[in-house]
This record gives sequence, structure tokens and C-alpha cells, in this order.
Amino acid sequence: MIAVPWKFVGTLALVLLGAASAWQFQDWRYTAQLAEQARSHTDTLNQLAMVGAAAQKAEQDKRLALEQRLAASDKNHSEKLTNAQKDQALLRDRLATSDLRLSVVLAQGSAGGCSVPATAGTGGVVHGAIRAELDPAHSQRIVAITDEGDRGLIALAACQAYVREIGTRP
Repeated sequence: MIAVPWKFVGTLALVLLGAASAWQFQDWRYTAQLAEQARSHTDTLNQLAMVGAAAQKAEQDKRLALEQRLAASDKNHSEKLTNAQKDQALLRDRLATSDLRLSVVLAQGSAGGCSVPATAGTGGVVHGAIRAELDPAHSQRIVAITDEGDRGLIALAACQAYVREIGTRP
């Protein structure tokens, strides 16, 4: 029969038991570290998500405020344009009904330092430059040209207000 070296078997058993114990201890330690790292990573991701959501909300609020200012500016522009069109329509109507006549200055007259018209007019007493009334058709064309100019100026003011609003975003 073969003699079993009990010292060797005991030592081998102790080494294997120590290795298994060390393996189990390392497993516990690394599992705890990995769990802590995963929790820390999750917390960091949650914080980043909250910061991102807050930044997105702030940008949405800024955009909404800008849209509201632009809507108010557009409403103001539309009101100015409507008022200008009404004024021009009223002026055209007054010119068409001969309620109003346009005139131009022909020359500057001087009679001893006081300008007096060369001929007496039936419309009233006007001292100053000699004037000639324009034909109603020409008056209508002049009013149409000024109407287009007014609309252009109002549109330009609206564009400038839009650019100012876009350029001064907080």
C-alpha cells in the first residue's frame, strides 16, 4: 500500500482553502466596488440629464419669449400698415370728390418784402408763393406713389425691428 503523506495533503488542503477564501474575499470586495461605481455612474448620468433638461427648458423659454415679442412686433406692423392704407384711401377719396386739391409752388413772388399772389383766387386769401392746383388724376398717381413709399417704409421698420429682436436675444 502507498503511504499517504498527510502533511502534504494537509498543506495542500490549507493552500486550496486559502486560495478559495482569497478568491471569495476578492469577489466580495470587487462586487462592492463595482456596485459603488455603477451607482456613482448612474448618479452622474442623472445629474447630467437634469442639467440638460434645465438647459433645454431655458432655451425653450427664451424661444417662446422671442416668438411673443416678434408676434407683438408683427401685430404692431400690421396695425401701422392698416392705418396707413386707411389714411391713403381717405386721401384718395377726398381727392376724387374734389374735397381736397393738391397744389405745387410755381414761383416766389415778392412785393416789398411781403409775398402777395399775382391774381386773386376764389378759394381764400393766401399770402406767399404762387401755387397751381394739380389735375385730380395726377394727384391720384402721386398719392399712389406715396402709398407705396409708406408701405415700404413700414415694411423696412418691421424688418429692422425683427433684426433688432433677433440680434438682442438674451
